[in-house]
Amino acid sequence: MRFNLTKEFLEQVHSAVQSNDFEWIDKNVLELHFVDIAEILDELPNEDAKAIYFRMDEETQADVLMELEEEVRDRFLKSLSKKEIAEQLENLDSDDAADILYEYDDTEIQEVISHMEDDDAADDIVDLLNYDEDTAGGLMQKEFLHAEIDWTVEQCLIEIREQAKEVDKVYTIYVVDSLNKLVGVLSLKELFFSEPNHKIRDLYQSKNIISVKVTDDQDEVMRLFDKYGLVSIPVLDYQSKLVGRITIDDVVDIIREEADRDFQLATGISEKVEDNASIFRITKARLPWLIVGMLGGTLGAKVISSFEGSISHVPALAFFIPMITAMGGNVGVQSSAIVVQSLAKGNQFKSIFAKLGKEVLVGLFNGLICSSLIFGIASIFGTIDLGIVVSASLFVVIVFAAVMGTLIPLILDKYDIDPALATGPFITTLNDVLGLFIYFSIGMLMYA
Repeated sequence: MRFNLTKEFLEQVHSAVQSNDFEWIDKNVLELHFVDIAEILDELPNEDAKAIYFRMDEETQADVLMELEEEVRDRFLKSLSKKEIAEQLENLDSDDAADILYEYDDTEIQEVISHMEDDDAADDIVDLLNYDEDTAGGLMQKEFLHAEIDWTVEQCLIEIREQAKEVDKVYTIYVVDSLNKLVGVLSLKELFFSEPNHKIRDLYQSKNIISVKVTDDQDEVMRLFDKYGLVSIPVLDYQSKLVGRITIDDVVDIIREEADRDFQLATGISEKVEDNASIFRITKARLPWLIVGMLGGTLGAKVISSFEGSISHVPALAFFIPMITAMGGNVGVQSSAIVVQSLAKGNQFKSIFAKLGKEVLVGLFNGLICSSLIFGIASIFGTIDLGIVVSASLFVVIVFAAVMGTLIPLILDKYDIDPALATGPFITTLNDVLGLFIYFSIGMLMYA
């Protein structure tokens, strides 16, 4: 049954914890799906959350911990001793444990690792921490199923059963040679329905195996998952030895984080912030682009003041200022959003001029239609001359905004600057100022 968290239920949970009614907690909270439990803990005071968390079994603790909101999880872990943190990390997949430790400094990492009793788990985590967080090596987990090419089916089944104790999700069995180099994959169906004395070398599939190197960027990993519809991908070291795998759930997390980050950048938020972030942190994230917008508005006001004579001569010109700035901003954001989306998918344009030409044509068509409509509207409100100025200005502004909206994110991407910056206040402010300049310049020429 679907669970819906309510204020009343949270009050019941808090009351049960305070009165030590853990029988109620066991029945009404711990029987829920781990995602729902994490949702509850996200909303509880830290001490209440800890009391419930430590009543769970180890497997549920691991699942719940990784489902907590990032800031809640950080606060929760900081309230634990280093030994308690080490105990929690031993229950996690190696990649999840490494993700948590990326937030700690070297001294804290060493202290946590020193408290881990599972040496193999500790070695795996330390190995992952040697890679950059946004590379395939930093994303991979060390737990996976593998079979050696010279094993028999019987031997393979025995080994796989042992390996599976450390693997939560089984997608693929990787086949390696005696040097641990990846040579192919083995399907579970092929393994289960083959004779016990058959060799793995006669069963595995070696064609079109998609893999990544430990140093490959996470964007390349996402591109391969998207292109080939993968659920997992093997990770190889410099000698093509199998060292880990990346699973679809990790990629989905990255896509969600990237989408959130790009959306925040596009709306003028310069760094990642959570819903429950402090007022100071939210202000710090939003203020830079607000200042940029303010300075852009000031520059726009300067442009308007420079053409004060034209406005005094034809006051009706002022009526269409909001429309000119709005259309320039909208067209620029539309064009830049399409380009940023294409770049995010890994599409590289063969020629900047080819893409630019296409957007110019789109701008021409949109400009012709919109300027024709505004000509009639402006002529009704004013004169034919005013209609000509407004429609001609709108046409030029739309074409110019389309060009700028296309060109800027491509240039930013070329110089390894996040092109998502171009889809928000940056493009809007630029097109506002230049749109006003174009509008009044054409007006001044018309009424000179």
